[in-house]
Amino acid sequence: MNRAPKRVHITPEDFDLGAEVAALHVDDGGTGAVASFVGVVRQPASGPALAALELEHYPGMTERAIEAMVDDAVRRFGLRAARVVHRVGRLAPGAQIVLVAVSAPHRRAAFQGCEFLMDYLKTQAPFWKKEETADGCARWVDARVEDDAALARWGLAPAPNAGVAGR
Repeated sequence: MNRAPKRVHITPEDFDLGAEVAALHVDDGGTGAVASFVGVVRQPASGPALAALELEHYPGMTERAIEAMVDDAVRRFGLRAARVVHRVGRLAPGAQIVLVAVSAPHRRAAFQGCEFLMDYLKTQAPFWKKEETADGCARWVDARVEDDAALARWGLAPAPNAGVAGR
């Protein structure tokens, strides 16, 4: 691994995609590809408009769980570096919520490593999300079958109760 910043950062603050990606591969002549994904708080396809998304986590436990995911991705795909930034707290529609960025010697490994980490995060990371609608209602976000299927294609099964409301 190179001199990139710490691999996992949980924060209520927004992040700068350009700065995060640049720091990921600085002074690393072995990097031939960088892939990144930024998730954004979106309005639901149907139902009342979203006023905010509230994210909760267990400090320390969340970082350790994501670090283990990054370790797995580095081993599987030969990544040079990886960075996961996940926001917590109250986020408005349109706000950046998560960044996954990886560097690798070649593009295929970078794309796969990035997608693997995002699939892993959606099912295994201990985050809990609550949607607050413009009409004053609130509800916890339920697990999604599609996210479990995405994880299964990597040969992994979701852990019982891992990130159950955090998908």
